[in-house]
Amino acid sequence: MAVERFLPSAIAHFEPADLIGALTTGIVVLDSDLCVVYANVAAQDLLAVSVNQARGKPFLSLVLEADSLGVLMRRALDTGETLSEREMAVQAGPLGRERRVIDVTMTPLDSEFERKYLLLEISDATQRQRITRENELISRLDSSRQMVRQLAHEIKNPLGGLRGAAQLLERELHEHLREYTGVIISEADRLTALVDSMIGPARAPQKALINVHELCEHVYRLLRSEARGGVLVERDYDPSLPNAEVDANQMIQALLNIGRNALLAIGERGRIVIRTRVAANVNIGATRHRLAASLSVEDNGPGVPPDIADTIFFPLVTGRANGTGLGLAVSQDLVTRHGGLIEFESKPGRTVFTILLPLPENA
Repeated sequence: MAVERFLPSAIAHFEPADLIGALTTGIVVLDSDLCVVYANVAAQDLLAVSVNQARGKPFLSLVLEADSLGVLMRRALDTGETLSEREMAVQAGPLGRERRVIDVTMTPLDSEFERKYLLLEISDATQRQRITRENELISRLDSSRQMVRQLAHEIKNPLGGLRGAAQLLERELHEHLREYTGVIISEADRLTALVDSMIGPARAPQKALINVHELCEHVYRLLRSEARGGVLVERDYDPSLPNAEVDANQMIQALLNIGRNALLAIGERGRIVIRTRVAANVNIGATRHRLAASLSVEDNGPGVPPDIADTIFFPLVTGRANGTGLGLAVSQDLVTRHGGLIEFESKPGRTVFTILLPLPENA
């Protein structure tokens, strides 16, 4: 009995290729040499390559940094078993320019010919992993913020007593000894300021509808004045970016902290770009926003050390010997107060920190 009898009449008129082409899951068929025979539209989008460009080419040439995937595909062909790999990071496209996280299921296909084929079902897990990572980051930041506040209050109390004792002692000492109490007082003041930075601003953001490019211009001028002779600071603005409801002072501080980190990272010579874009259908944590402002600072420095990449937004975490590890922590705190988030991607020669801020629904 024909299968078509069990299908709705509207679907029965479609060819199987049409149905496969309409799937949102990427479908790729490989031959026994693991070269591409077929790819549906979703797979072409995911791999950033057309089917004509991909056909006949080794699949692994389209997804760089995926050596383990080749081993699994060969094993699936040899054993006839269906294998899966979740959240595999790859560089997609002919030149490996787009970094994606994918889920792959590999199923050997029976054929009336001797030649074997392998069916790949590819799902883009980039967004899912990003949402999971952001939720974890927000949760950890909340815990870290509470711990730091408690620690800061415990530190400030003895600092106040230390400073007061030094002031009393200064009155009793001869003038040539007062320089030592002066050191104690100045260092106590410095530590108090450091602790205040760790605590962060206590007041809620004083939001107003503002042209974000005015804030970016302010930061741009400051960075240019602080940059060394061999450092080029540039702007790349999207004029279609709507106004955002933000606290101007807090957002300037958040963006300036990121920009100054970029200046320190590139040293005597390099390039920094302040870039703005409109992002559509953005997930920030568990909340989806129709539109968001994307403010990014890109530099061509050496990149974030891999050993601190997972904790870089935590207080006192820094990759520099003389750094305090507070700039990014404070920036993240300021941005999360606006319902936004700071993300970053980094490799030697290209590091981008991006502030995502929800835009008004009527923007």
